[in-house]
Amino acid sequence: MPLRIEDYALIGDCQTAALVGKDGSIDWLCFPRFDSAACFAALLGTPEHGRWIVAPVGTVRAVRRRYRQGTLVLETDYETDDGAVTLIDFMPPRTSDPELVRIVVGTRGQVRMRTQLTIRFDYGWVVPWVRKLDGARGIRATAGPDTLYLRTNVPLHGENLHTVGEFTVSAGERIPFELTWHPTSEPEPPARDPEAALRKSDAWWREWSGRCTYEGEWREAVLRSLITLKALTYAPTGGIAAAATTSLPEHIGGVRNWDYRYCWLRDATFTLYALMVGGYIDEARAWRQWLVNAVAGTPAELQIMYGLSGERRLTELDLTWLPGYEASTPVRIGNAAYKQRQLDVYGEVMDALHAARRLGLPPSEEAWRIQCAIVQFLETQWREPDEGIWEMRGPKRHFTHSKVMAWVAFDRAVKAVEQSGLSGDAATWRRARDEVHAQVMAQGFNGEVNAFTQFYGSKEPDASLLMLPMVGFIDANDPRMVGTVELIRKRLLHDGLVDRYPLNPSVDGLPGGEGGFLICTFWLADNLALQGRQAEAREIFERLLSLRNDVGLLSEEYDPVARRFLGNFPQAFSHIGLVNTARNLSRHGGPAEDRPHQNG
Repeated sequence: MPLRIEDYALIGDCQTAALVGKDGSIDWLCFPRFDSAACFAALLGTPEHGRWIVAPVGTVRAVRRRYRQGTLVLETDYETDDGAVTLIDFMPPRTSDPELVRIVVGTRGQVRMRTQLTIRFDYGWVVPWVRKLDGARGIRATAGPDTLYLRTNVPLHGENLHTVGEFTVSAGERIPFELTWHPTSEPEPPARDPEAALRKSDAWWREWSGRCTYEGEWREAVLRSLITLKALTYAPTGGIAAAATTSLPEHIGGVRNWDYRYCWLRDATFTLYALMVGGYIDEARAWRQWLVNAVAGTPAELQIMYGLSGERRLTELDLTWLPGYEASTPVRIGNAAYKQRQLDVYGEVMDALHAARRLGLPPSEEAWRIQCAIVQFLETQWREPDEGIWEMRGPKRHFTHSKVMAWVAFDRAVKAVEQSGLSGDAATWRRARDEVHAQVMAQGFNGEVNAFTQFYGSKEPDASLLMLPMVGFIDANDPRMVGTVELIRKRLLHDGLVDRYPLNPSVDGLPGGEGGFLICTFWLADNLALQGRQAEAREIFERLLSLRNDVGLLSEEYDPVARRFLGNFPQAFSHIGLVNTARNLSRHGGPAEDRPHQNG
């Protein structure tokens, strides 16, 4: 029986990440960056597709785990009949090659332990050539351009294409393992001191966490979410991966399995606010620079997502040899949605760059040139149908949320000219803004259901419409918005969680179901807070907090029936929602109030 998604914890070095299970097995690891081919892919298959387990040989009576306060250093305690051990897992801040360190610490009695390393490069496809290092101090595993070095004093031997070893750890004893990735074409890298690496990692994360300025309610949860966002940041560029994984299913056994190891423009404004709420100005500045670099070019070529360094071609492939998480296929790498036209991303880019000016980031001429080009492009293109915020793989439609975000683009351009003194054709953009607003009010609102609906002519709700008051399109207490919130609660709310929209293959082009979408549920709490319904908003937020796993992490979705995580993990958007909603509820002036009332 495979571990559930919530049974994993994240470790990382702000360039790549690994998932560590409660059983001591690392079942997902991509070297040297988030979107590299996995060398451990058991998460999406079987142990034969690559993993590294370090665990007691005998029966484990109890397991407890935690992150060290303010860090991404994971400690897992195992209780056995013979004693107890703690397994410390972390990835040191990168100075050269990426590495993963595991230290087994004896805390009571004597415990027999076993390590089994199964390296399978290229997502479980390639079995490497394994040799012992000089002095029998570990092994070297090579396949093509990739080489992994495992250094340890534990004697290791080969066993049916696995590297295994058994050892006993006594109370007070510490036994380290160091796994390093290095290009095959370069000389063997020097060994490092695992204990020194632990001290360095601990100090680095504590210093970073110590800069958090958030002092509202739920600070511990907010800080853990900010640490998770930092862990998902690709340090060389500042881009934030949507998740550390690919193809964890939105429905067990279903086909809604996507690669989320890329950067979505849609997350831009939310990300900016979350970082600024936490006081992380440098990260916000780096994120804005990544955004500006990624979207450079003509507006017609703007994509909804990019690679970690701004790569544009994210070709989607099916890995047919992987059976998928709990038989959920296909397993995909790349994401074909990068080709889609989604009108809302233009509004998100405009809003993010406008918010950056307001929140105190230094002005950028380059950013303003991009904004001018975007609104000039939208002057004609906003009238066209698109695939919508949820990356529908069905027919293009006039999605209400998309039109509203076009309104946002024009609105922020007008404010930049009128209130920030930037140079632009405010009169033309004001007329376009008013035209979009009038059209949405006439065609996006359905009087029969007393609500804004998913697309023009529809009677169906869509959780993205919760964004309307948060971007300033309409007041949260307007009867039409109150009706929209009530329709969403009536049709999309299940066990306190909001679905994205009523699933219909004729609309989104895909079979099967999915769980409650966590970011949408945060948006519902934000709307209720804006309506003055604080008690209801806090109840929903507390429900969301209760869904976090034992180390404070959230996935993309949650199944309220099976009571388990769904979708890729950990999900940046979910943690961004937690940070922003906590700020919205802890005192006045949070992102939900600030964003719609931006004054240049």
